[in-house]
Amino acid sequence: MRIAGAHDSTKFETPTILHTPDSYEEGIKLFTDTVESIAAGEKVSRIIIGIAGVLSADKRTIAQSEHLPGWGGHSFAEDVEKSTNAEVILQNDTALVGLGEATYGAGKGSPIVAYITVSTGVNGVRIVDGAIDRTAMGFEIGGQYMTHDGTFADLNTFEDLVSGSAIHRKYGVHPRDLGHDSPVWDELARITALAIHNTILHWSPDTVVFGGSMFNEIGIPVPGVEKYLTEIMKKFPHIPRIVHSALHDEGGLYGGLASLR
Repeated sequence: MRIAGAHDSTKFETPTILHTPDSYEEGIKLFTDTVESIAAGEKVSRIIIGIAGVLSADKRTIAQSEHLPGWGGHSFAEDVEKSTNAEVILQNDTALVGLGEATYGAGKGSPIVAYITVSTGVNGVRIVDGAIDRTAMGFEIGGQYMTHDGTFADLNTFEDLVSGSAIHRKYGVHPRDLGHDSPVWDELARITALAIHNTILHWSPDTVVFGGSMFNEIGIPVPGVEKYLTEIMKKFPHIPRIVHSALHDEGGLYGGLASLR
């Protein structure tokens, strides 16, 4: 968890960084206690939270969270409001980071931005004119199927093929331990290009921003993805601008500022 206070919508204070508990009850207590500490006696009027998982249609409940299974099904927004007496706005974490990148980071100035994150999991978001695009159920592009055996008995998603968790399962080491020159990275760039080719056709962005730990210096090369995208793009005359994220681990906090604005 990265938690920061802001007195206005122009900047936030130094973030507090905490390990996220697996227990929902422990997580709520740690979060609200930290908010109280940061506020230091001042009234908190609004809290914007980005969390990994699928949210309910009204964005009040965590419907499902693969990486925080103990948090699923809980009325997170309501529980935080009861503890803090503040209005709570709940958002998917990738969507909030993408909003930050589109407003303050690598996508700044582009009317339509697709933000793609490949880390422990995979997801993306479409930002239009500085706002998270409307959806019925949210964005979950990591769940798109990439391979099958012809019978749908053995389906592999984008996330199954390129996420940090998937690479750790396949090779038995942390992805960074594969080393900078591993041929795995070029293969992952090819797979990523195929998936993002589909995203470009669906969302038609001006700019695609890549972020997440799997795009670190030891990881999937963004220029490699761009090269393969250029090779396979047939429908559009050219691919969008391709860039690496600029806000590092604070993208979600910048997304919170953008939401306040």
